[in-house]
Amino acid sequence: MSEASEQIEAEPQTAAEEQTTPPEEATAAPDGHPAESGVTNGQGALTKDDVLEALKAVIDPELGINIVDLGLVYDVDITEGNVHVTYTLTTMGCPIGPLVEAQMHQLIDPLPGIDSFEAEMVLRPPWSPEMMSEEAKEALGYF
Repeated sequence: MSEASEQIEAEPQTAAEEQTTPPEEATAAPDGHPAESGVTNGQGALTKDDVLEALKAVIDPELGINIVDLGLVYDVDITEGNVHVTYTLTTMGCPIGPLVEAQMHQLIDPLPGIDSFEAEMVLRPPWSPEMMSEEAKEALGYF
């Protein structure tokens, strides 16, 4: 066999070897450390930021802006898979409370690692436009 044909035959083996990932590397996290068992979102345990990001899909139907940017979400507490969100409404008599809470459940309940979800509406401190994100203020023309 010539040297050239030996090299051609050797190359596919090298390519195949490169495509095979050893089992210990397959379970490694992106940072190279072994992945933890019980990973819930592909990056680790569910975080407050994960919940807030999910809640950005809840849109106030009257204003057309999400409840996070409106400043309606006051707190997110995550304890051992139990998520508690404290939120408010723009006014005490706002009729969208049940709609907002139902949407929260639809978005948070299916998240991996969630054992229970509770939403608590509070009226103190009262909401004010200053609580909105800069993006929400800009969208509503509030300066």
